[in-house]
Amino acid sequence: MAENKTQATKLSAADFIATVEPDKRRTEAQVLLALFRKVTGWEPVMWGPAIVGFGEYHYKYDSGREGDFMATGFSPRKAKLSIYILPGYQDYSAILARLGKHSTGKSCLYVNKLEDIDLDVLGELIAAGIRDLSKLYPVKAS
Repeated sequence: MAENKTQATKLSAADFIATVEPDKRRTEAQVLLALFRKVTGWEPVMWGPAIVGFGEYHYKYDSGREGDFMATGFSPRKAKLSIYILPGYQDYSAILARLGKHSTGKSCLYVNKLEDIDLDVLGELIAAGIRDLSKLYPVKAS
């Protein structure tokens, strides 16, 4: 069975964030780094070349596929900030309604700029995602 394409690396999150362009996006990445550290209590680990992850878990699906992945994290992409809240958004509509301007994918939140959202509500969402993921799989510090 194939491994996940996105794996934890030894790259430094601080070094990665220092290279983010433009300057405004780099500043937003620094804000997210501080928020995720505060909410999770964990240190960041790079997953692939551009995702800053926090915590990790081992999953095993009924299909037999299994692997390790970050519990939560973000990527300061040029077009939008991608914020990974696992295991998804099916139960978070009340929190998302208070978040501000955003869009969602299966387990990803997309934000154009941080000033569009309430960071306290984002912190609440990160905590809820970790709590819900912990009900499915043991989550450990990164």
